[in-house]
Amino acid sequence: MTTASDPDTDPATDSDPASDSAAIREQTTLRLEKAMGTFGTAALAGMERKLPWFRRMPPDQRSWIGLVAQAGIAAFVEWFKNDERSRPAIAGEVFGTAPRELMRSIKLHHTIDMIRVIIDVVETRLDELAAPGGEAQLREAILRYTRDVAFGAAQVYARAAETRAAWDARLEALVVNAVMRGEVDDGMHSWAAALGWTSKPVTVIAGFTPEDEEPEVTIDQMQIAARRARADVLAGVQGQRVIVIVGGDTDPLEAARPIAAKCGPGPVVVGPQVDDLYDSTVSAQAAVAGLRAAAGWPDAPRPVLAVELLPERALDGDEDARRYLVDRVYNPMLAAGAPLLDTLTTYLEQGSSLEATARMLFVHPNTVRYRLRRVSELTGLAPTDGRNAFTLRIALVLGRFTNRTLRA
Repeated sequence: MTTASDPDTDPATDSDPASDSAAIREQTTLRLEKAMGTFGTAALAGMERKLPWFRRMPPDQRSWIGLVAQAGIAAFVEWFKNDERSRPAIAGEVFGTAPRELMRSIKLHHTIDMIRVIIDVVETRLDELAAPGGEAQLREAILRYTRDVAFGAAQVYARAAETRAAWDARLEALVVNAVMRGEVDDGMHSWAAALGWTSKPVTVIAGFTPEDEEPEVTIDQMQIAARRARADVLAGVQGQRVIVIVGGDTDPLEAARPIAAKCGPGPVVVGPQVDDLYDSTVSAQAAVAGLRAAAGWPDAPRPVLAVELLPERALDGDEDARRYLVDRVYNPMLAAGAPLLDTLTTYLEQGSSLEATARMLFVHPNTVRYRLRRVSELTGLAPTDGRNAFTLRIALVLGRFTNRTLRA
């Protein structure tokens, strides 16, 4: 007597889904391995057809891309064959074959374009590559692999960008240090050129770093502010002092304002504009001397030009400021004749009073006005302005000191 079999125990209907999936995966893997040799050629043909930037590349770089594509396909087959616990790191498998130079030639979005083309090559042959019943399994694997490759590419480019940023920051610091030391030679220009610096003329700005802020953050903030103002900058932090080299044909004070907003409390001094990076040490020395001497003018504007701090710089021992006041302020008045110097001296001593000056010199007040106007024309400093009068007084004293030395 026969009895009906229990379907739950019938060997004919007993099936292990995991075993079936593994068997299908194995069959699909065999098909992928057999077709793998043609994938690289098909991928290159697809890139030639779909990617304009690829067609413009030199043959040697396209050859390297072919190797990367082949590595990507081989890595997919190996990735598909293994279970999730033993799958290899995709970034190393795919991008390890590419030389470092190729990373500089191909942007991240180009890499994503390449991945899309390679995956399209596999997807167009999905039906013939997948074992019967394995189409969904292969399609899902392609989607997951594409995602992992995209993340792997992003990580590779991110590491390269971090390395490049660290190297650029080091070069930037070297350029700033060379400018501060006066070692502006062809080697320093090579460093600046590596950073893409071609700007002329040049101005150097000096200020103080913000409190409780990392130097890298300070420089980044200034770079952002400069880009918004459409200026090129190189910046470096030296202790509590920040030095910013600004390039471009812009008004120095206007260029300094967004940078000053990112500096810490205290003065921000703008050096004179010079022709190029070779002359930048002149601007840097004036800016730093002004920053040091700005304590003598608490109400100075922010930012302030280094030339506006000439009297404080001279009193602080800045030889460049002293020479400037003697050569550009005192000597032109001296060459104009003693009456001009006598009138200015008397005017300053009499508390800037025209009538008192005229009485002391036995001249008409209009004569005093004329001579003071000549002082303004020769020096660019108006004796009737309180700040300019202070600068003129310091220039008179320094000029007399110089003449005393010459006579001695």
